[in-house]
Amino acid sequence: MTTLFISDLHLAPGQPPITEQFLGFLEQARRGTDALYILGDLFDAWLGDDDPEPEYRRVIEALRSLRASGTRLYFTHGNRDFLVGARFCAESGCELLDEHTVVPLYGERVLLMHGDLLCTDDVEYQAFRRMVRDAAWQRRMLAMPIAERAALAQQVKTQTRAAVMSKAEDIMDVNPKTVEDTMRRFGVRTLLHGHTHRPNVHRLTLDGEDATRIVLGDWYTQGSVVTWDEKGFRLDALPR
Repeated sequence: MTTLFISDLHLAPGQPPITEQFLGFLEQARRGTDALYILGDLFDAWLGDDDPEPEYRRVIEALRSLRASGTRLYFTHGNRDFLVGARFCAESGCELLDEHTVVPLYGERVLLMHGDLLCTDDVEYQAFRRMVRDAAWQRRMLAMPIAERAALAQQVKTQTRAAVMSKAEDIMDVNPKTVEDTMRRFGVRTLLHGHTHRPNVHRLTLDGEDATRIVLGDWYTQGSVVTWDEKGFRLDALPR
């Protein structure tokens, strides 16, 4: 059997090609896929589980259909869809994971993350992350009407784009020491994450042992998936 990993699709009503590619991907996943892990930013902006957006309903129904076929589904919050909650999980069939999750994969322990916690050089973003992950802040957000949440989300995205343009690229990438410290803390030699939109397989030495950091890509112009089975893993681009 095969285990699949994806992240950073940034599904949005104005991006139908991404949605259609993802729905086709889910249909293909019915064949021989034991589990699918979605490591955050499935949606470009998730306003709450009560969002009636029709495009998102299509995605939820497709996920539920895949779960009904026997594939286990797992979801990790990203920096765009941190308001995904219990209702989404119940309707889609996804199990919500912690922000750090270690899973056994064919005899190997692998740490799964969205990846934003590794970007510790971006102090401004980490402060923002602490604010929006606060339970009280989220309750206040979810108490607003959908229209107000949408306006606020658009404002944040506009500010984020401006901030990104003003930052050096290495500031927004992972901090090597944070990567090593995180892998030590969880006792792993393999880390798999998304967030940075820089797909690659990084080989490193950790305390005298070989270690691996696998980075998933985004789905803006093509898909990105890690496929893992008893032969090992591979990182593939999925042409649109």
